[in-house]
Order: sequence, then structure tokens, then C-alpha cells
Amino acid sequence: MTRIYAIANQKGGVGKTTTAVNLSAYLALSGKRVLLLDLDPQCNASSSLGIDKGKVASSSYEVLLGSVTPAKATLKNAKLNLSIVPASPALAAAEIELVGELAREYRLRQALGAEMDKFDYILIDCPPSLGLLTVNALTAANGVLIPVQCEYLALEGLSQLTRTVQLVRQRLNPQLDVRRLVMTMYDTRTALAQQVVAEVEKFFTGKVFKTKIPRNVRLSEAPSHGVPIIAYAPSSPGSQAYRALAQELIEQDFPPPEPNQPDDVHVTSVDSTPPMQQPSSSNGVSASTRTDDNAAHSTPDEIAQNA
Repeated sequence: MTRIYAIANQKGGVGKTTTAVNLSAYLALSGKRVLLLDLDPQCNASSSLGIDKGKVASSSYEVLLGSVTPAKATLKNAKLNLSIVPASPALAAAEIELVGELAREYRLRQALGAEMDKFDYILIDCPPSLGLLTVNALTAANGVLIPVQCEYLALEGLSQLTRTVQLVRQRLNPQLDVRRLVMTMYDTRTALAQQVVAEVEKFFTGKVFKTKIPRNVRLSEAPSHGVPIIAYAPSSPGSQAYRALAQELIEQDFPPPEPNQPDDVHVTSVDSTPPMQQPSSSNGVSASTRTDDNAAHSTPDEIAQNA
């Protein structure tokens, strides 16, 4: 089953795009088939992977309007083993262009239908708003990953986002749920960060990742080089945190099978009476390209050297 996650938060600057890019990179490194779809008119996820938004032939804008398929708009980063559908600034006008269309909330869901068997994960980087673009992402997804900055003001927008998720689940997508919250820009030196984490864990019991993303300058520098943190500073605290986050998500989505139990289990009853004597017996298993499941996966250090 393909896991489609919308990475959403209407508040800007909470690490949403940073999480989308670096989580995708580490999921791909682990051997998963990953598609990152940039649905933000600012095109930050695309730029963070070295894609020039002015030179993109097809983007998520054309996918949303139905003029091209996601496969046609997909670019492949061979070094990262990652597939990307880049964004276009034209997405800013998509809400106006689709306002008169029937079933406009289902456009992205319908487009991604043909991609379901090609990927293990599809991550959608949403714009910092709760407009039609984000609603399309929520309607297409089966879960929401919510990055939350470890500051007080970041808590105020959570209630509005959760209400939007509830409305989409009731009216458009019954399978939608808040998958997990990602605590970002965590600073162990401040009491405020710990208080914010405690508040979020109180109201979202069992819905917060154990891994917390620290405040790290290397995470801020990597996009300017057009590479994820795995290729820029693989040994940095930020890189190690996203590695742990990817592993935590994989373990939850693809739990290891339980050990096989023997088909026939013989239970010997204990009886105080002497056994009856029985007679003895003698019977004695780059343009768009598709992901290769057998492709070799590079280590973070090899990617950093080749980037």
C-alpha cells in the first residue's frame, strides 16, 4: 500500500519544506520508492533540490489542471534515488482557475491514482495556507504530517488545522487522519521548547514522533546548495535527526513480521496418576524515469562526495 502524506501547517517558517525534502531523501536512502510532490507556489522544495523553477517543462500546476500526468512531470534525482514533481509559481493562480470546476477538491487525488503502485511513499509539500491547494493535498492523502515549531505561537494554528482535517475527513476523504506531529527547531537549552513539547504531547497523545528535529544551522544552509542535508552535512545533528525520523516512520508503516509459529503445537498435560503402559511399536522462502527496485543505494557520505 502506498503511503500518501500531506506535510501541512498553515503557519509559515515551521520547517515544513525542510521536513518534506530531508524526510524524502532519507526514506529513499533506506530503499523505499519515494515521490516528493511540491504543491507550494513558492517552489521551495524544488529549489532545495537544485531545480530551477523557471526551466521546468511540466509541474504540479499542469498535473492539478489535468494537462499532464504525474509521470510526465516527474524528474528523477539519480544520486538520491528520489523522484520529484516540481512546483511552478503558476500554482498561485490555480485556486482561481479551478473555482468553477466540478470536483475541484479531487483533482490531485485523481491524478495520483495511476502512481499508487509505483511508490512506497508520496510526500506532498503543502503551501502555508488552508486554501484549495492544501485541501487537494488532504483529499489525496491518507495521513497528515504536521511540523510544529517548538515555540508558543506555533500552538495557536494547530486547532484550526485539526478542524480543517476533520472537515475534509467528514466531507471529502474518510480515511484521512493526523498521522504524526514533528517537533522542529527543538532547543534543549530552553525551558520553552520543553513546555511546548509537553503541551503538544498532552493534546495529541500518541500522535507525536519521538524524534525531535533540533535547531541546526546546517539545515538552513543546505537549500542554498540545492541538496538535502544528507548530501550537504551528513554527520550534522540535523541530518542524524532526519535519519532517525525516517527510520521511526518506516518502522511504524512497515513493521517487521512476527516470527513464524509452528503449525502444530503439542501440549502435554501433567497428571499425577501413573501413565498407562502402552505396547511398544516399531514405527519409529532526465526527464521522467521510473524507480528501479534493484537500484543500489548510496550511503550519506558517498552522496555528499558526489553532490
